[in-house]
Amino acid sequence: MNWEQWQDSWDRQQEFYMPDREERFRVMIELVEAVGGHAPGVLDLACGTATISHRLFARLPEARSVGVDRDPALLAIARGSFEGDPRMTFVTADIKSPDWMSGLPDEPFDAIVTATALHWLKAEPLARLYGDLGKLLRPGGIFLNADHMPEPGTPLLNAIDETVQQAHQQRVTRAGSMDWADWWVAAAADPQLAAEVAASREIMSTHVKGEEHPAGWHIAQLREAGFLEAGIAWRSVTDALVAAIR
Repeated sequence: MNWEQWQDSWDRQQEFYMPDREERFRVMIELVEAVGGHAPGVLDLACGTATISHRLFARLPEARSVGVDRDPALLAIARGSFEGDPRMTFVTADIKSPDWMSGLPDEPFDAIVTATALHWLKAEPLARLYGDLGKLLRPGGIFLNADHMPEPGTPLLNAIDETVQQAHQQRVTRAGSMDWADWWVAAAADPQLAAEVAASREIMSTHVKGEEHPAGWHIAQLREAGFLEAGIAWRSVTDALVAAIR
């Protein structure tokens, strides 16, 4: 099984929607390094194929990462691409569940990172999750959430950004990139992933649509959850990287 091919395919599919994706990751990993040094302990939250951990190890080879997710297909790709790497461990858990932290190590993390994931949650479980995260970070540790965070007060800018995104998607489609739906069709057609994709689709079929919030909402919730500081570390027109210090 060529796990790296699937890992790369996932990255291209995500870049279909986020042309600035690598820049977000660059800023994220630099902040992890600034807080945790050359060998940080990191929680890759809602890790998917563990894209962030790949970037983490590329910059900080002595880092350690724990990936948490519940999607069988994405975890299969993640586990396959990290097979034999002692720096990476995985925990299968639903972050909406009250006991999702039960399988994590006791040692606090230097950083918790997540990208393009928490918009799958509604406001109440997300606020509760933010309270949980403070228990997992050491004092001075950092939480980083990169996601789609459009500002309701800038509808004209948001519309312009939508035009830019559509033009980008047309270009990469002509170059052979897949969108979300096409990627899952391709994964289901792989006999070695078919069972995991079927299990993923079963989970998705019962999923309740989440909510998007502006960056200010996330900042307020993180401060309410007890983080010492929270603010915007990077943003484009409709995406942002929110950082919070424990």
